[in-house]
Amino acid sequence: MKKLHPITDFFNLLYPDLCVVCGENLLKNEQYICLSCLNDIPKTNYHLLADNPIEKRFWGKVPIFRATAFFYFQKGSSFQKLMHALKYKGNKEIGEKIGKYAAVDLLESIDFKSIDVIIPVPLHPSKYKKRGYNQSEWIGKGLSEILEKPQNTTTLIRKRENTTQTKKSVFERFENTEGIFDCSDKTTLIGKHVLLIDDVLTTGSTLEACIQALLQIKGIKVSIFTLAVA
Repeated sequence: MKKLHPITDFFNLLYPDLCVVCGENLLKNEQYICLSCLNDIPKTNYHLLADNPIEKRFWGKVPIFRATAFFYFQKGSSFQKLMHALKYKGNKEIGEKIGKYAAVDLLESIDFKSIDVIIPVPLHPSKYKKRGYNQSEWIGKGLSEILEKPQNTTTLIRKRENTTQTKKSVFERFENTEGIFDCSDKTTLIGKHVLLIDDVLTTGSTLEACIQALLQIKGIKVSIFTLAVA
């Protein structure tokens, strides 16, 4: 029988934990997102489909092995709150939690099970200092624990900060990210299958720039995972 904690229970009555998606009270065994909303996540299941729409976005641009996103993202949807809480509200642990859920699905695919290392899209040090964390790293923590693969946060580096991508066209996003990434060590990942991860896939220009940098490494194979796809 679970031991009662009167002080904690009283505190939770005054300041209840709420689901970041629907705003309802969370049960004791729930964290950040309630079971109902978790079951309603609009999954893509693209990890089970080769030549899926995400992979086709990169055709003719950069060579990739596989690509997928956990769920569909639409502005104004309730799940926009989830991404906003992760990226802008300091709730970095959400990334780890949802990363674990997504990793369970990835285990269904032999292609994604075959990765050797997880690499999050890096932030520039100035942005990292301002935000205090890299949301992609926290997604990677969840993936790493379930997939039992290491996360590498040092090889892929961001050489310079770029301006916000939000209101830029596809071509402007490409120009804004061209040449901003590099590899600090071109030997560690030789011959490795890398899972490059980011929070949201929009045009894919940031991921393309990362892949261009990673392709400097001999024999590397790159797959892509994002938490959401617009």
